[in-house]
Amino acid sequence: MSNSLYETLGVSKSASADEIKKAYRRLARKYHPDINKSPDAEEKFKEINAAYEILSDPQKRKQYDMHGDSIFGGQNFHDFASSHGNAADLDEILRNIFGGGGFGGFSSGGFDGFGGGFGTYQRQREPDLDVTARITIPFDVAVLGGTHAINYDNESFSVKIPAGIKNGEKLRIKGKGKSYNGKRGNLYLIVEVAPSNEYERVGNDLYKSFDIPLKIAMFGGKVKVKTHYKDITLKVGKDTKQGQKFRVKGYGVVDRKSGVKGDLYLKANIILPKVEELDEDLVKLMKEKLPE
Repeated sequence: MSNSLYETLGVSKSASADEIKKAYRRLARKYHPDINKSPDAEEKFKEINAAYEILSDPQKRKQYDMHGDSIFGGQNFHDFASSHGNAADLDEILRNIFGGGGFGGFSSGGFDGFGGGFGTYQRQREPDLDVTARITIPFDVAVLGGTHAINYDNESFSVKIPAGIKNGEKLRIKGKGKSYNGKRGNLYLIVEVAPSNEYERVGNDLYKSFDIPLKIAMFGGKVKVKTHYKDITLKVGKDTKQGQKFRVKGYGVVDRKSGVKGDLYLKANIILPKVEELDEDLVKLMKEKLPE
C-alpha cells in the first residue's frame, strides 16, 4: 500500500507527531513561495501543507493509515494534488474525503515561521487594494504645510500636507483605496511641488533675490524683505555688490525629521535709477567724477 503523504513530508509511517511537525517546518521554510522562487515551489508548498494537515490530525491520520493512497483513487498524493488545481479545489475534495470542517485553506497547525503557513500565503495573494496617484501642490504649501483639495475616484476630500514635504515624497491616505470583501486599501499620493517664481529650494534652504536701491547699496541702510514667515528688515552694509548673499538663519524649510528649519539666502539685486529721472547737476557731476 502506497503512503505518499509520508513521502511528501519525508518521514516514515511510524514517525511521531513531533517528527512530523519538525519535517513540516523544515520543508515549509524551504518551499515557501516568498522565499523559494522556483516555478514549482508554490505547488510543492501546497502539498506539504495538505499532507501535514492530514497527518497532524490523529483521526485523519488513522483514516489515511487504513486506506493509504487508495483514498485518492489510487494516485499518489503529488499527482492527486496536481490534478485538482488550486488550494480551494483541493480543500473541498479533501473535506469530502475526510469529513469535518475541512482544512480552512490548509492552516499551518502550529507553523508560524511565515506568520501562519499556507492560509496566510493565500491571504497574501488577495488583490492589492492599495492605489497610487499623483498630486501637484503649490510651492508655499510645501514650505508651510496646509490642506490640499483633491478629487479621486469621484470623491472629493482634503489632504493634510505636512510642512517641509519634498518633491517626490509619498503621503498615505488610509481607507481611500480599492474595496474587496469588506476591506479597503490605502491611497498613496506622490507629491509634486510646483516651481516658484520667487524662491529656489536646495535641501531645506531657500534662495531668493531682493531689490536694493543704488544709494543703499553704495552707502548702506535697511531694506524690508518679505519671507514665508514674516516681513523682516535687513541691514545692508555699504559697498554691497550685485549678487551678494545675505543669510537669514532659520527662515528656510523645516526638516520633517528633526524639526529644524533651514536658512534663507537673499541675493542682492541692485536697482539702478533711470538717468532721465536724476537731477541735471547730479548727472553732470557723475559724468565728471565717476571712474571709467
